[in-house]
Amino acid sequence: MRLEPRPELDAYRAQVRDFIATRSPGRRAHTGVRAPEPELMPAIRTWIAELYDADLLGQSWPVEHGGLPGDRTEFAFIVAEELARARAWGEIGAAGLASGALLAFGTQEQKAHFLPRIRSGEDLWCQLFSEPGAGSDLAGLSTRARRDGDHYVVDGQKVWTTNGHHADVGYLLARTDGSGVKQAGITAFALDMRTPGVDVRPLREITGTTDFNEVFLDSVRIPVDRVIGKVDDGWRVANTSLGHERSSVGARGVELIEQLDELIGLARETRVGAGPALADPATRARLGRTATRALVADLMGKVVQSRILGGTEDAADAPLAKVLYSEVNLEAAELGLALGGIGGIATEGDADVLAGGWWQDAWLYARAYTIAGGANEVLKTVVAERALGLPKDRR
Repeated sequence: MRLEPRPELDAYRAQVRDFIATRSPGRRAHTGVRAPEPELMPAIRTWIAELYDADLLGQSWPVEHGGLPGDRTEFAFIVAEELARARAWGEIGAAGLASGALLAFGTQEQKAHFLPRIRSGEDLWCQLFSEPGAGSDLAGLSTRARRDGDHYVVDGQKVWTTNGHHADVGYLLARTDGSGVKQAGITAFALDMRTPGVDVRPLREITGTTDFNEVFLDSVRIPVDRVIGKVDDGWRVANTSLGHERSSVGARGVELIEQLDELIGLARETRVGAGPALADPATRARLGRTATRALVADLMGKVVQSRILGGTEDAADAPLAKVLYSEVNLEAAELGLALGGIGGIATEGDADVLAGGWWQDAWLYARAYTIAGGANEVLKTVVAERALGLPKDRR
């Protein structure tokens, strides 16, 4: 299947671009999947509600829950791309994952309670999956939940929880049965983050920001009616929800193309020797190599979009797109930092810092993309085993 421009899609893109330009609460100050500053949260909650009200989010939801009729996948791609192009805030946290889980496995009462609150921005969700000993190997999680009357009592620790300090609800995975294979015996919960025993501790990262958190769960009581899906079936719930939110597939390519344009502008402004960096042969060669890889990464995203629309997705599609994006993103950040010369060691707040410190922050954060969402080395193994059918690694 080929992605062809169509008048109705071009018109829709123009409408989305105009909506973002006139209504967005502002550009994100940093690259990556970051947490807003606390003072921005009221405006972002309002913005999320406006995006839902304008049918720019939740388009693929069932009509009875506020979605639109027909297949809206292409339109959702456009919204994600335009938010990325404008560096505007989109829906923060894990609401996309949580809504996927609720729509596929939630009870009618859960849907009636949580879905309107997601649409209004009243509830922001965080993802309580990863643990200190269970990151890329999520099935190895050890946080436990035991039944006690009409509640489950949860004890354990989660980490790398983006927006955990802003979240109202947590999409939690905990082990309810340890007697079988590790993928079995996991249950999904909707956890009120204000429940006694939930301790959210922000982690200060190398960027100087606190986007991640570690979350300690000490005898946290969750009502049984907050189990999402069936008990011990959380692995299936989680994997289904991870496949539900796919609209951001092409957005990463757009981010790379935008960075590429900024790199070219930076090369015109900065100097190497007696002239602009853009005239320096070595710089031009490096910029050309990065540009080629960025364009390939963008095209790979389009290929994945095409396969999603055509129903021909392959197990290698998402992992390979993520691996290439993360590597090119790191390469672009390194080049941006290098173009700053000795000024590249300056940072936000220093006098005459390059681009307000954008490239320094982008470089410090870029390595995280090679780990988040599955470490690149793990994803390459996934491609080898699940897509290419190669013999499994000895473990």
